[in-house]
Amino acid sequence: MGIAVRYLMIAGSSAGVYIFIVAALRLFGKKEIAQLSVVDLVFVLLISNAVQNAMVGPDTSLPGGLCAAGTLFILNYILKQLTFRFPKLSGFVQGQAIVLVYNGEINRENLRKARISMEELDEVLREHNVRSVAAVNLAVLELDGNISVLSDDYQTRSTHKKKDKRRRRT
Repeated sequence: MGIAVRYLMIAGSSAGVYIFIVAALRLFGKKEIAQLSVVDLVFVLLISNAVQNAMVGPDTSLPGGLCAAGTLFILNYILKQLTFRFPKLSGFVQGQAIVLVYNGEINRENLRKARISMEELDEVLREHNVRSVAAVNLAVLELDGNISVLSDDYQTRSTHKKKDKRRRRT
């Protein structure tokens, strides 16, 4: 087998693995990406080890590894460009932001879809120094897996800080 054919096979295998991993991450949810637990980290490490041979096969040489890595970088760049240029493709590949709480009301259906428990939501609210769900104006599961929280508590604290600064100046 010629060297060009061998590297084309590595590139093709790497592309197949890349597409599979992107699809699997999309299928299993974005929450896992931003909030890696110990179990998630072990999973990612094992997946990378499991697919290594599928990408390079018996060619464990430096050029074979560089060919696989280069293919992954190129595919990642192309996918990012396509999702930037075509919003519908972006929605398909990355999904949409999901509203979890709106004006103090929890959207339990969206929590279920995002596979986020009430305990996890409560933890995020505590991380944002929010006293209760009733104080939340908006909580959104973002595309990167983080949860953004806008709350009355934050606005109140911000307002108090501004008033304190004004008092110090006078």
